[in-house]
Amino acid sequence: MLIDMMPKSARYTTVAVVLHWIVALVVIGQFALGWLMQEIPKSPPGQRAAVFNVHKSIGLTILALMLVRLAWRVTHPPPALPPMPRWQARTALANHRFLYALLIVMALAGYLGSAFSGYPVRFFGIVLPSWAAKNEAMKDLMSNVHLACAWLLAAAVLLHLAAVAKHALLDHDGVLARMGWRARPAGAPRADETGVTSARAD
Repeated sequence: MLIDMMPKSARYTTVAVVLHWIVALVVIGQFALGWLMQEIPKSPPGQRAAVFNVHKSIGLTILALMLVRLAWRVTHPPPALPPMPRWQARTALANHRFLYALLIVMALAGYLGSAFSGYPVRFFGIVLPSWAAKNEAMKDLMSNVHLACAWLLAAAVLLHLAAVAKHALLDHDGVLARMGWRARPAGAPRADETGVTSARAD
């Protein structure tokens, strides 16, 4: 069964597009940094600690960006998908919600793990207020949550990229243009002007 949705010329708002690509680029960099920093020797400790603090600072930035993005997403419904099988639309929506949740939970777990480590949390050199006592059990729990989210996020991103490739190479249905930079065609409705209530994905 196909879902009859909006014309494929409908696009995301400029703010949604900018937030999407900023988060995507920052997350890619964060993944690379998180992988490489494990190879930094623990002695002398200064360099390793500095890189870890940068990683934590970027994580807090991602958390802030995702909260802004979530607020924008709630108040500005995205454009509807073009006609496609219902299972594909539902999978797209579920994976996008999963990506949002993983990015927020992963960043939050990273911050909480640092807060319970007994060491001050720094945001690009600025020492943040300390509110938690050292707790090794909570630190280990948050570290495990952070790591699990990292692997789940990698899987969700791969699924997302596979869908991108499918729509770009096989379907040619205009899905990718919704999150691109090309100007909206004259007279084409904005995502927040249509009032369409069909299945959506951000």
